[in-house]
Amino acid sequence: MKIPQIALSVSLLFTVLTSYAQSVIPSRQDIAAFFTTKTLVVLEDNPLMEYNPIIKKVMEQEWKITEYDFISNKDFDKKRLDPQYSFIYMSRVTFENDKTDAEYRFLQLSLGGDYYRLNEMPDIASVPLAFYDVEEDRYAYKLAIILRFMQNHAKLIREHPEIVSTNVFKHYNENIQEIKDKTFYVLKEELGPDVNTEAKIKKVYPYKFKLVTAEDVEQAIKDNDPNVVFLHKVGPEGTKIDARCYNVIIGAADAKFYYFDYHKISDKNPDGFLSSDFKKLVK
Repeated sequence: MKIPQIALSVSLLFTVLTSYAQSVIPSRQDIAAFFTTKTLVVLEDNPLMEYNPIIKKVMEQEWKITEYDFISNKDFDKKRLDPQYSFIYMSRVTFENDKTDAEYRFLQLSLGGDYYRLNEMPDIASVPLAFYDVEEDRYAYKLAIILRFMQNHAKLIREHPEIVSTNVFKHYNENIQEIKDKTFYVLKEELGPDVNTEAKIKKVYPYKFKLVTAEDVEQAIKDNDPNVVFLHKVGPEGTKIDARCYNVIIGAADAKFYYFDYHKISDKNPDGFLSSDFKKLVK
């Protein structure tokens, strides 16, 4: 599995012209330096978005590994040049050589420093949140667990810098075998038509699962339920764009990635978690 190239906005206004560049892999020195930084969370300019109050709340609940504060986009343009800071921000992502111009939201954790362009900043972690035009309620309730993952990932690559590469998420697919000991929470609307009922799922997946609501997933995250893993699906949500669909399985308590993959959407492989994904879980 190849991790796709990421195109980030030249300034962090998220609606301006984007440039294409591969995500910068952090060195061992970068990883060590991160733990000495103060992490600045970049707030959105749009006052109608719920992101700002939610990220403030979950940072207070979840963030333990560095000092942190909140800044505006305007402040970010200046402070990102300072190596004493790291940054959490939402980026607008497109893909090199992608003729569809599909756009996504990623949550990024990157290091500041004397980098001319934003996309030169080393990435400690980068997680797909949603297709760009998808409503916030499709991902907002997962921000806490994604922040938890980012912290765990930062600690993991500090202890095992040898796994850092362009396909670092390959490491997490080694956890697939552990899914069978959990209850797999999935939303029916995030499943492909070939596995969108309990009966269809049971034909390809012999382990515990449950068709749930977003509220059920949110509660499992709040409860730190160690017996639950859930699907985090990122796709165009019913549009006809020939885009990518990401499927990530995350532990509700440990925030560990148990599965990470994506496919190009087509008539044969629609937007959703497919029977082919379930089959990968039982190999």
